[in-house]
Amino acid sequence: MTRLAAALASTLLALTLVAGSAAAQEPQVIRQVLPNGFTVLVRENSAVGVVAASLQVRAGSRLETDSNAGITNFLHRTMMRGTAKRSAVQLVTSSEDIGGSLDANGEVETAEVHGQALARHWETLLTLIAEVALQPALPPDEIDKERRLLLARIRSRAEAPFSFSFDAVLRGLYGTNPYGRNQLGTKETVERLTRDDLLAHYRAIYRPDRMVLAVSGRVEGKRVVKTAERLFGKMARSAPDTPAALAVAEPPGERQVITRPAAQAQILAAYLGPGLSEPLYPAVRVLAAALGGGMAGRLFVELRDRRGLAYSTAVMTPYRTGPIFFVAYIGTAPASAAAAEAGMLRELERIREAPISGDELSRAKAYVRGQLAMDRRTNARLAWYMAFFETVGAGWDFPDRYARAIDAVTAEDVARAAERYLTRPTIVVLQPGR
Repeated sequence: MTRLAAALASTLLALTLVAGSAAAQEPQVIRQVLPNGFTVLVRENSAVGVVAASLQVRAGSRLETDSNAGITNFLHRTMMRGTAKRSAVQLVTSSEDIGGSLDANGEVETAEVHGQALARHWETLLTLIAEVALQPALPPDEIDKERRLLLARIRSRAEAPFSFSFDAVLRGLYGTNPYGRNQLGTKETVERLTRDDLLAHYRAIYRPDRMVLAVSGRVEGKRVVKTAERLFGKMARSAPDTPAALAVAEPPGERQVITRPAAQAQILAAYLGPGLSEPLYPAVRVLAAALGGGMAGRLFVELRDRRGLAYSTAVMTPYRTGPIFFVAYIGTAPASAAAAEAGMLRELERIREAPISGDELSRAKAYVRGQLAMDRRTNARLAWYMAFFETVGAGWDFPDRYARAIDAVTAEDVARAAERYLTRPTIVVLQPGR
């Protein structure tokens, strides 16, 4: 291990120990399910005089189809453009008047209306979030404005070499499974979706049994629950629905070379991994950190530090209820593309042949724990984590259980994960050219 890598590992281990100490003093979270099925989570945190709230609904690109891809994000971006009481400008002004902000968007597994404010204005913040969620106006002219913005984002994403390559490798990896689509949707679907489509989608997903409100900050839990009852308790309870079965992803393990204008070559090797409820999920996240977690991962040490083949390199894995992607990435000079690709694939194969050492295991686990702790430092992120995992069915306390599971991962677990999942990569190479 290089001196730089050793220093990084030491820092991450210290962060993890601090996080573990703090976790022992974590305040209790109040969880209340209203009679109509709406779930409220409150984490009292008096350390900072602010409050953050995340209202999430079970919806997103995972639950969309080819014909309406991007509808959830389109809907939520338009919901921020006016309610029955306020215009888009008035929504922004109202949130700034309480020292905060307000926004909404659709992602892969959930959609969210979220905001933050000075703690003394927490009730006003929740009222604004409820207004956006329950009384969207969806004005036709604002829909058209948002459509133009979304089309520009889709075009920009297609023009950026990395995001273009990333989207291409996910399509190859997942095939017809909706995890292969970006949450922005496609040019064709966004152009075609109407106000009636957005309204129908809103009515289908905004049901109390699919919704979770998480609040973190300097608040009184019982008062927050009562306010949530007042704001959301009148929503009619609906019968639970059965989600449609997803297409089984069966990646063919193909290699695709794309030539596009770019400053550097992009090489991505993708594999399918387990969903977050599966036993090997923690081991796969440790495996990803051992390979591509920061400057002490094998890819960085071998391909950038020792051989000078990489401008940047990493391994990306997400939180998903279904099969996750495990994407190894390297950005390199065009002349080094062949050597960089061969070197990356060799490291991916080598970790199946040469299990990680005790030092590598400790560093990788510290890296995963440290990243999790650092991402949960603010009330806004704490609220997001609680709402997200409760909404997808994993439970609001999943991050704490996940952290303990990471601690329990062994070198044998990592070897088993590598042997099971790192086979037949789907590869995309973007080579600069006209």
